[in-house]
Amino acid sequence: MSADDGPLADISTMVASIQPMDTVESSHLADASAWLDGTDDVFRRRSDPTEPAKHLVSYFLPVDLASGHVLLGDHRKSGLWLPPGGHVEPGEHPADTVRRECLEELGVEARFHRDLGPRPLLLTVTDTRPERPDQHTDVSLWFVLSRDHRDPLAPDEREYAGVRWWTPAEIRSGDPRLFDPHMGRMLEKLTTLTA
Repeated sequence: MSADDGPLADISTMVASIQPMDTVESSHLADASAWLDGTDDVFRRRSDPTEPAKHLVSYFLPVDLASGHVLLGDHRKSGLWLPPGGHVEPGEHPADTVRRECLEELGVEARFHRDLGPRPLLLTVTDTRPERPDQHTDVSLWFVLSRDHRDPLAPDEREYAGVRWWTPAEIRSGDPRLFDPHMGRMLEKLTTLTA
């Protein structure tokens, strides 16, 4: 990859700018940086969603800054309560993925968190659907959006059985198998913005 590689160069710079909060994130950042340095094949193919086997995802976590509630969707395919988001399209910048997916999945424009702007707070590397033929690895950039929990939303019913605002305490005390495996870590890192 060269400095003239457009979104890939921006993605590498974005990943390098993330400050790890723990050894897990340090490991994930090192893995993602080595991967980005070694390939330009980072975007999922529509014709085969398992290719490449490792690809980029943009998650975005809508947060009500006044109450601390976060919005999660009851994701139909995974059966988990997940932040909205999606796979980064070929040549697309991950922040543009957030903008696109926010309109598609929630029916509203993305409003990035005032302290972060269009930069991710967290990076995770997750093996999804282990032991299934469609297993793949998501390199997920977690962005934070500001949203009032009273704002009207128009969730995509093909994507979500429903959406709801959660308190961080509800998520922490809930069954961790209902959420992304890194959700607790995201909530912990989110406190660095609201502290």
